[in-house]
Amino acid sequence: MIKIRRALISVSDKTGIVDFARELVQYGVEILSTGGTYQTLKREGIAVRPIADVTQFPEILDGRVKTLHPKIHGALLAVTGNPAHAEELKKHQIEPIDLVVVNLYPFERTIAKNGVSLEEALEQIDVGGPTMLRSAAKNFHSKVVVTDPAQYPLILEELRKHEGSISDDVSFRLAKEVFRQTSFYDSIIAGFLNRHNGETETLPEKFILAARQSEMLRYGENPHQQAALYGDFGRYFQALQGKQLSFNNIVDINAAAFLCAEFDLPTAVIIKHTNPCGVGSDTILLEAYRKALATDPTSAFGGIVAVNRPLDKETAEAINEIFTEVIVAPDFPDDVLEFLKKKKDRRLMLQRVDLRSVREYEVKKVVGGLLVQEPDTHRLSRDEMKVVTKRKPTSEEVEAMLFAWRVAKHVKSNAIVYALKDRTIGIGAGQMSRVDSSKLAVRKAEDAGLSVEGTVVASDAFFPFPDGLLEAVKAGATAVVQPGGSRRDNEVIAAADDHAIAMVFAGVRHFKH
Repeated sequence: MIKIRRALISVSDKTGIVDFARELVQYGVEILSTGGTYQTLKREGIAVRPIADVTQFPEILDGRVKTLHPKIHGALLAVTGNPAHAEELKKHQIEPIDLVVVNLYPFERTIAKNGVSLEEALEQIDVGGPTMLRSAAKNFHSKVVVTDPAQYPLILEELRKHEGSISDDVSFRLAKEVFRQTSFYDSIIAGFLNRHNGETETLPEKFILAARQSEMLRYGENPHQQAALYGDFGRYFQALQGKQLSFNNIVDINAAAFLCAEFDLPTAVIIKHTNPCGVGSDTILLEAYRKALATDPTSAFGGIVAVNRPLDKETAEAINEIFTEVIVAPDFPDDVLEFLKKKKDRRLMLQRVDLRSVREYEVKKVVGGLLVQEPDTHRLSRDEMKVVTKRKPTSEEVEAMLFAWRVAKHVKSNAIVYALKDRTIGIGAGQMSRVDSSKLAVRKAEDAGLSVEGTVVASDAFFPFPDGLLEAVKAGATAVVQPGGSRRDNEVIAAADDHAIAMVFAGVRHFKH
């Protein structure tokens, strides 16, 4: 048990602090305080000593220095029951502090403001607060440390239960929270400084991943897995109606919106299990959706639909004809929103940010660590397309290959996409063999009543053998875009020439695992 006789209170968030301090006084606790907290408590008639009485040194530099003093940190780091420490405290006239109540300057809230300057942000970097927290937390066998107003009831319950003392178990739990809090705080600062003026460090030696829990989810990928959402997903997508998003919904929304961002024309994307069922572009959004749906109407059932234009009433009515889990759009006009809200469980997500400007690291968890990479933002241009066959692609085939290539980048490997210049015709995703992906894409097109005759094919990685290309030829494709780079490129090119098919190398691979 840790007997609480003296408490140091210095809080930025003053929620509940007056009532908490008043309760501490009832247990005979002497309260020391700083700056604004001292003034708040004194104004409420609570007996409180200013920190300068303890340090015998005034607060200086506009309050930047007030607790960075041996009489504070000696009081926090001294181990109760250690005779040598007790002797030193006596020698230097240092009074022990048993309870530290500190929450930090609101750096995170400050940098969330639009247009915040570097100087404003720097002023909200707390120095003394984290130092006190870490000192007390390191010494958790002798001190108790509180970082959040939500912890006040726990402390008061402990004091009631143990007649003015706190159990070691609770002290240890609170100490662990300190190091989570201070490491999170520092990581937010590091991230802000790294992003300042648009400068980012590429794959730093020390990768910091920090995110605050924003929502507990009903479950993870499966009902037996717990899950939570962390970070600021809500900055990018706002729920307008519907059931709580599931883990899988969130992953699919992300996939659909980023694929949609590849296109400049009005475009509709239908996603199922992170893979596109269909993609269509047109000057009219309704026609774009119809093209996307036609690729694979069976798989579209229960899928995610994303569009890159405000959702009009006609397109909304068409989407409404089949069961759709989520609709994502940059705007829902009032009449469209009123219409779609008739299906109350369906999620409607407002996309609040143009994702073409987002450049966040991609992170995957592996046992013992993280895999971190830059996002795949490469966008193939006509000038980068290298024609390697005798027959050159027509202008329409080039447009179709560019369309197919953008889709293939978002299809799980091995990825094969048959397409025209404005729509997908068949998509083969996630097969262990590239030939199987090609066969699957053709079969899916046939199941949807579509012909792959006259389409182009995009392959996310090179054809290691001519067999993958020959599948496309057999299906009726007239042009192929692939990265190139295989040791057997010459054999693949020769097979294309034998069948008078045009082929271009993109020079870039788009594996997606």
